Amino acid sequence: MRKVLKVLAIAASLTTIIAGCSSKSSSSSEGGKVTLSLYSTVTNEADQKTLTNVIQKFEKENPKIDIKYNYPADGYEGMLRVKMAANDMPDLFDTHGWAQKRYGNYVEDLSDMDWVKNLDPALDPILKDDKGKVYAYPLNQAKDGITYNKSLLEKYGVQPPTTFDEFMTALETIKKKSKGEVTPLWFAGSDKSSFGQYFDQFLTPLFVTKSNPDSEKQLLEGNINWSDYTFLPEKLKEMKDKGLLNEDVLTAQNQQMTELMAQNKIGFIIGGGMLGPSVEELNPEVKLGVIPMPVIHKGDDPVWIGGERHTLAVWKDSKHKKEAKKFLEYISQPEIVKEIAEGTSLPAGLTNTDAKNYYSDDYETFKNVQVQPYFDRIYLPSGMWDVLGATGQELLSGKMSPKEVSKKVGEEFMRLKDQKK
Repeated sequence: MRKVLKVLAIAASLTTIIAGCSSKSSSSSEGGKVTLSLYSTVTNEADQKTLTNVIQKFEKENPKIDIKYNYPADGYEGMLRVKMAANDMPDLFDTHGWAQKRYGNYVEDLSDMDWVKNLDPALDPILKDDKGKVYAYPLNQAKDGITYNKSLLEKYGVQPPTTFDEFMTALETIKKKSKGEVTPLWFAGSDKSSFGQYFDQFLTPLFVTKSNPDSEKQLLEGNINWSDYTFLPEKLKEMKDKGLLNEDVLTAQNQQMTELMAQNKIGFIIGGGMLGPSVEELNPEVKLGVIPMPVIHKGDDPVWIGGERHTLAVWKDSKHKKEAKKFLEYISQPEIVKEIAEGTSLPAGLTNTDAKNYYSDDYETFKNVQVQPYFDRIYLPSGMWDVLGATGQELLSGKMSPKEVSKKVGEEFMRLKDQKK
């Protein structure tokens, strides 16, 4: 008992010391040793292990620098908003898709760093501005589309879809040939963001189209015809009505996904690009694939949805920018770039290495497919992600019709857009 109390007392005193060092800066310096704070949005165990291993390697090579890492998961955005309001940001932090729009005024310009010459050009519009400022270092990059059970599709003779119509046909074929034993399209609908993912990823092929060359310019100006949006909730409702979604679509949880896919119980997942290695670990016989987003309008080309996945920006007011940049220099080495990309099963953000991951063959097959940024990050005001997800839940619970969903989304778009002004 005394030993336990002693440990608790030491822990409490250490907490007090750390808290006392954090006024107006998340970093600290004591006895010639610098402590950096690092916050990241990495959530799954494999990603966290990969980043932690790299941090520990750096600390071993740089014994005078200690990195205190934090993976707050769902609490990340809330914590960072509080820190922004207090101007007390971590020394290193993940911009998770909002490098310029949300965090732009808090980040150090990294354009003078050596690794910038190896930045994948696909990330230029997201991590660089027209003045050349570089906002963050990309640990990896997102190329999101639709994840599918390759083993099942081969078994049922279904080709990976390239159009929305083909996608619907594929779902119906899976239901029919599996005699209802397989869920064609699975959602962890207890979390509204799973529906946000559906709407957000399909917004790009819906609104950014070759038939209207000025579509991107019009979207940036806020000119969105929300009645056209009705197509997406209509299709989602049609999927539910036809039994193409999981019966527990509104209560299913994310942690069920891996096991169900490993049991050959799921055909497709929207997004889900990091699922492969976890499924392989449970059942090596099940092979997954990933495809770009199917087109909605005739004559368009499939696109990846993505840009930055996990990044690290340096807080512009950090007292230890030199040490923070030293860590970025370390992780920009080809062998570390490769380790992070392969450990997180995503393409590298730099071009100085040849990283292989679970979906490398798919990314190679679709290497010429354009990467479009997540729709909400470019064209929608902050707060719309929650609206997309919440209206998806209300649609499938029967509380809203597809037209009511479009009306609500349009109204919220205007409210949040005006609020921003």
